[in-house]
Amino acid sequence: MPDMARRIPHSATYPHSVARVHAALTSERYWRDRLAEAGGEHSHVDRIDVGAGTIAVEMTQAIPAEHLPSIVTKIRPGDLTITRTEDWGPLGDDRATGTFTAHVAGMPGDLTGTLTLTAEGTGATVALDGQVQVAIPLIGGKIESVIAEQIDDLLTHEDEFTARWLAEND
Repeated sequence: MPDMARRIPHSATYPHSVARVHAALTSERYWRDRLAEAGGEHSHVDRIDVGAGTIAVEMTQAIPAEHLPSIVTKIRPGDLTITRTEDWGPLGDDRATGTFTAHVAGMPGDLTGTLTLTAEGTGATVALDGQVQVAIPLIGGKIESVIAEQIDDLLTHEDEFTARWLAEND
């Protein structure tokens, strides 16, 4: 019987219009600033392709081994190198959608999902619907739980950055 993936639902609401939030999410400057401040040590942008109201970002982040739970370091010693992508489509009818992925080098698992930007009153909400799956018999589910918790913390940190960035770059 195949392992079930663990869902990761997450959302953040900002007191800015959908158009303003979308403009940030599709801005090269926003992504470079976000990774510099919220990406952690040894993070960098690998590729940014900006289109007409669209963006495709690939980035690398690292999590030092000392910040990882023992269940992870037992199967994957050392720092974790994570390659992430995030793609946003154009804005239409106060809505935009996107996708994201994350992969840890040397780990049999992935994080994937969708992103939706919608109006919320006079503000905007970014909703993430993701799933993490680690294909390791017996302990994969435990690792998925740890990853889901870590991802939620990371997303909250990135949400806080985005709120500050929008306020400072209005």
